[in-house]
Amino acid sequence: MSGDEVRLNPTSLRGLAHPLRVRILNTLREHGPATATLLAERLGQSTGATSYHLRQLAQYGFVVEDSARGAGRERWWRAAHRNTRLDGEVGRDALPDVETYLRSVAALYAERVDRWLNEMPGLPEEWGQASTLSNWQLRLTPAEAREFSDALTELIGRYRRDEPGVAAPDGAEPFVVQAQLMPFVRRRGDRPADGDRPAEEAD
Repeated sequence: MSGDEVRLNPTSLRGLAHPLRVRILNTLREHGPATATLLAERLGQSTGATSYHLRQLAQYGFVVEDSARGAGRERWWRAAHRNTRLDGEVGRDALPDVETYLRSVAALYAERVDRWLNEMPGLPEEWGQASTLSNWQLRLTPAEAREFSDALTELIGRYRRDEPGVAAPDGAEPFVVQAQLMPFVRRRGDRPADGDRPAEEAD
């Protein structure tokens, strides 16, 4: 683990493989430190539920107390890392927890898209033109897929300005980039289906 990224292992994955914990961690990363009460309000949960899951996240090192905000009746919590990374070899060692975690992340992605679609009619024109909801179908080898993923991560990293002390240009607003690189591997001998043929961008 580093201050920038946490790489999941079978033990730490067990502490994050819960839908509400994924949402709590994302909320702390997106909105900054919060108390259990604030998180309960934002997520539509009881304070008891957010308190319990915060303690579990803290036990596994995903959140830490934000002592700079003072020690009042309620504790403030912040995310311990900016990113979470799940490597493929972990998935083979902890399949049930991996599925729970990834389904929770996928649900979070869907919630974000739904929120954006609800807000889209009120966006100024220049922001609407700068957004997209697209997909492409590619034909890649495993090595090419890793190369593609690394290149995409490097490109996104050039535009990250959420670290303390890193200034963004005037007029910059929060953007979310969601990436899914999903192989649909055919069994040997299967013929390509229509959905396997290259598709154009869908806006």
